[in-house]
Formats: sequence, C-alpha cells, structure tokens
Amino acid sequence: MLQQDKPDDYVIATNETHSIREFLDLAFKRVNLDWHEYVEFDERYLRPAEVELLIGDSTKARQQLGWEPSVTFEELVHLMVDSDIKALETQLRGSGHGFD
Repeated sequence: MLQQDKPDDYVIATNETHSIREFLDLAFKRVNLDWHEYVEFDERYLRPAEVELLIGDSTKARQQLGWEPSVTFEELVHLMVDSDIKALETQLRGSGHGFD
C-alpha cells in the first residue's frame, strides 16, 4: 500500500466470516477449557441495530496489490491466546507469583 504511486484506500480482510461461538470454541480449546463454564450471554449488551453479518471485501487489495491473507482464522485465534498467556506469565513473574 505504501509503495503505490497514488495513495488509495484498501480493505485488508479474509473475505470470511466467523461467529463468536467459533472464536470461543477455538480459544478455549487452545487452553483445554469448556467456554460454556466461563462465558455468559447478557442481552442488555446487544446493540439496538446489531448487524447480522460483517465481512470485509479485500478484492481491491488482492487485485491491485497481489495481497493474500497469510494467517488462517484458527492460527489468529491461537496467536491471540498464546500472546495473552505470555503476557499473564510475565505479569505473574513480576508480581512474585511466577511459574518457576
């Protein structure tokens, strides 16, 4: 994008859609837990005009830049969980509650 002769806007997306349930399944499976035991749904937090389907169209970036996603949804979830675990371990070590 930054190498283009003319500035333009691009959508960087996988052109896929995933549910919160899929995210929870993968994230909690990564740490061998059942998300049903930890997650509650509260309708008070639903937005009045909730969008049913959000999906990014990266056609322009693919055609003009040759861009393709390099990480799958499952890999992204694993990266996020692993990063959170690492941050928690660092925090616990700093507080004297480490995993030594």
